[in-house]
Amino acid sequence: MYQAFLFDLDGTIIDSELIGLRALQETMAELGLTYHLDELRFSLGIPSYKTMEMLNVKDIPAAIKICVEKEKPYMSKVPIFQGMRDVIAKLPACGIVTSKTAEEMKDSFYLLGIDHYFQAVVCASDTSKHKPDPEPLELGLRRMDCTADNAVYIGDSIYDMKCAKAAGVDFGLALWGAKSASGFEDARYIFETPHDIMKLLHR
Repeated sequence: MYQAFLFDLDGTIIDSELIGLRALQETMAELGLTYHLDELRFSLGIPSYKTMEMLNVKDIPAAIKICVEKEKPYMSKVPIFQGMRDVIAKLPACGIVTSKTAEEMKDSFYLLGIDHYFQAVVCASDTSKHKPDPEPLELGLRRMDCTADNAVYIGDSIYDMKCAKAAGVDFGLALWGAKSASGFEDARYIFETPHDIMKLLHR
């Protein structure tokens, strides 16, 4: 059995995909730029500043501030995926490795009432490099006092899988967030529902 179960947040624990995309879309509109939601899907799983760089935004800090404010009314009520709370409550040790910043976590994750289930939380503000680089996951492992071969990282994006592979950690695809297993051929596990994670307790 794995000693530590580390999770991505958006699209894995919380169903926040559309919230983030809509907030980004509204932010771009305020800046005079029009995008369809599908054109912004590349942003899922990477830090907000990187997203703004790729969108050629001039004043990135100001744009991020606008986006955070637009997310706030939605994020306080963002749903946790069905069954996820029960699963994390039964796992031996849990951690979060997310591309959200500390400020974004304050206005989302810490309002959900589940932070007490996690022994370590790593956000984009904690490292100089970000997913798919292994640095965030490696920091999560150190904070949980766990070696790579005793941990599994569960996420819904290619960035999550590449991060896990680079860190030497087994990867499990959260299919409920990813919607498709296409492109995830390197995943060690494919979980159709959060309850499928429980099978690892008997590994």
